[in-house]
Amino acid sequence: MSIEAAKKVLEIEEQGLAAVRENIGEEFLAAVEAIVNCPTRLVITGIGKSGIVGQKISATLNSIGTSSFFLHPVEALHGDLGMVMATDVVLAISYSGETAELNGLLRSLKARGNTIIGMTGGAKSTLAMASDIFLNIRIPAEACPLGLAPTTSTTATMALGDALGVVLLNRKQFKAEDFRFNHPGGSLGERLKVKVAEVMITGSDMPMVAPDQDAIAALAELNSKNVGAVLVVADTGMLAGIITDGDVRRYVLDAEALEGLCAADLMTKHPLTIGDGVLAADALSIMQQHEVTVLPVVSEEMRLVGLLNLHKLLGKGEFRFLI
Repeated sequence: MSIEAAKKVLEIEEQGLAAVRENIGEEFLAAVEAIVNCPTRLVITGIGKSGIVGQKISATLNSIGTSSFFLHPVEALHGDLGMVMATDVVLAISYSGETAELNGLLRSLKARGNTIIGMTGGAKSTLAMASDIFLNIRIPAEACPLGLAPTTSTTATMALGDALGVVLLNRKQFKAEDFRFNHPGGSLGERLKVKVAEVMITGSDMPMVAPDQDAIAALAELNSKNVGAVLVVADTGMLAGIITDGDVRRYVLDAEALEGLCAADLMTKHPLTIGDGVLAADALSIMQQHEVTVLPVVSEEMRLVGLLNLHKLLGKGEFRFLI
């Protein structure tokens, strides 16, 4: 009995999604254009369950390239309206289209000159009439047997929000690397799917010295960049060697005087290297296998292009070598 009831809920919600899909037309494109051409932000507002769905839509849009924020209608009427700029586009959500608090806010927004996109199931509702663009989320029935709890309607609203987000993503040519840039705290697995070129240290951030620079200068560079190694690079840009913290410690333990030595005297020739097209996950495997925390990134001609650092790649404390 319970299994059949659950399946019935999903069946009703599928029917709701199908209805919303069939209702998508030119007004959807108009909403996309309004948001794409907005010089500031998209403001999403709603109350109750619609407000919760609105917060989710806002969070999704922010992560995939469309700047937005959620505005609670009641708080807006008590001062938060100051966050809204006249150039903002507003997405107002209410299934009935007759939510008093939301419609009260719409009057103020229209007076400010904001473009209003109404997402509602009421084609002749106050919200629909007040909107510059009307997105129809009408569904045949709620999955709630009492017809009271928002169920199918919230699913349909969230799905249309997802459709809006994905179309905007495509219009803005938002790429995977842009998504990862907005998710620096994302899962380790996601971060390891990128290529080394996307996560390596480059340019002036790399610790580098010439082979004939004195050892003290090499140590100063090692200390200032603080990535655990300094790269010894010839005038041609070719990698000549690497000096690691371990190399320096070995010299100290052997009581070798650093005075009078140059970088070439300290470096390890022909260090372990990697190409920039390798996946970060594969680079991590190599680093674990050889128990190193830095990997010079070179071209096929052994020209230095970057430096991969374990701690900057994974975050402090997130990875340990297996013993």
